[in-house]
Amino acid sequence: MINGYIDFRSDTVTHPTPAMRRAMAEAEVGDDVWGDDRTVKRLEQMSAERMGHEAGLFVASGTMGNIVALLTHCRRGEEVIAGDRSHIVTEEQGGMAALGGLMAHPISTRPDGRLDLEDIQGALRGDDPHWARTRLICIENTQNQAGGIPLDPNYMRSVAALARRNGLKLHVDGARIFNAAVALGVPADALTRDADSVMFCLSKGLSAPIGSVLCGSKEFIAEAYRSRKVVGGAMRQVGVLAAAGIVALETMVDRLAEDHANARRLAEGLSDTPGFEVELERVRTNMVYFDLASDVSIDGQEVERRMASRGVRVAAVSPRRFRAVTHAWVTADEVDRALLAFRAVLTDRS
Repeated sequence: MINGYIDFRSDTVTHPTPAMRRAMAEAEVGDDVWGDDRTVKRLEQMSAERMGHEAGLFVASGTMGNIVALLTHCRRGEEVIAGDRSHIVTEEQGGMAALGGLMAHPISTRPDGRLDLEDIQGALRGDDPHWARTRLICIENTQNQAGGIPLDPNYMRSVAALARRNGLKLHVDGARIFNAAVALGVPADALTRDADSVMFCLSKGLSAPIGSVLCGSKEFIAEAYRSRKVVGGAMRQVGVLAAAGIVALETMVDRLAEDHANARRLAEGLSDTPGFEVELERVRTNMVYFDLASDVSIDGQEVERRMASRGVRVAAVSPRRFRAVTHAWVTADEVDRALLAFRAVLTDRS
């Protein structure tokens, strides 16, 4: 529970744990722009090792990590292949165009979150002076708008191999890569080591208050450091934030399985509740997308209001569709309490 509410709006609402707060208070700090913050350096190295890469770069957010990666991999006028439902295309305010002069080439995101290899291959530009040069492929894992479905190691290796065959780079938006790894029962680097870069968030299911890490080769990260500077991402005594990220990596990854179990619990309860529709087979990690049945007269905003009056926050993503995200601050008992509220709201006449 957060601020008196059972909050399913996102795993970004998580608060730092007591261990994180202690680590933040006691963190050794220095000026990170000068390379003096040892706590940041430790977080970056830990992150790189977890991702199967040589080096890491602490950034303020996942969006910053993605744009820094794109600015580093690409030059102005070049093209980026990404899913039409990917965060990079739909949720980052056109940053690749606004800041990098890059052209998005969106291709269809399949229901399971994949981009078909044939579609990727078909999107590649030939050597023609009329066309933007294809430079980068971006894959999101887990794929948010596909329901948080994890993409398996074989698929990730196949995309990386396609990129290499065509002289391209591969970036992984791994905001929730640890959810994918836990759901699949594999180490995170099985999903990331074949990519040229990967970004993951500390501030979602891992519960750190802020921050993401971009990982890649030493040469890539050296250039990414410059890209981070130009978007205003250079920070000073940031070890107070990195300390929470270290605790997150050490203590919060394995427990993501609890969030996945709670998401399943919520999904099964909603599927048994008249007026709500859930595709149970799509609930693989900590996200539950569900819809109002066609015979329900109220809309999503009204459901939000009625749920909030019962102490539960949920987000409508369209007039009749919702996303609920489980996290460390929602217990199994609170899922059950939320289900009671869901069962009541459709008969509420207030």
